[in-house]
Amino acid sequence: MSPEKPLTLQLDFRSGLPIYIQITNQIENQVVGGKLQPGDQLPTVRALASDLRVNFNTVARAYRMLDEARIISTQQGRGTYITEIPPPEVKEKLRNETLEALARKYIGEALRMEFSKSEIKQMISDQLKVWKESKESEE
Repeated sequence: MSPEKPLTLQLDFRSGLPIYIQITNQIENQVVGGKLQPGDQLPTVRALASDLRVNFNTVARAYRMLDEARIISTQQGRGTYITEIPPPEVKEKLRNETLEALARKYIGEALRMEFSKSEIKQMISDQLKVWKESKESEE
């Protein structure tokens, strides 16, 4: 097993994407991109939380998701290690969790601002049309 790898994560506290999802996505991307290899050791939950200046539970939740996806393995008293490059179905599950978190954040904010469900649905539909039209005009 290799010694602990320095982990470079860029968190955006204003993005609306939960921090644990940002951590999960970035570690997964580093594994898929080859920056982190199977056998590489990650920082402890406490060390990473301290480095990122986030709550311990936030990092623990990210590590738990990565462990459930079999991307990392935490061995009591030994550390946390990259286990494997995730199979496509695991990557898809993590992508869906990210999209779901974004949707919940957007819908929650819109409802808090007293927009109706039909207004929210219409806006999403309108914005998808605008996005599609802008992509078509680029081609």
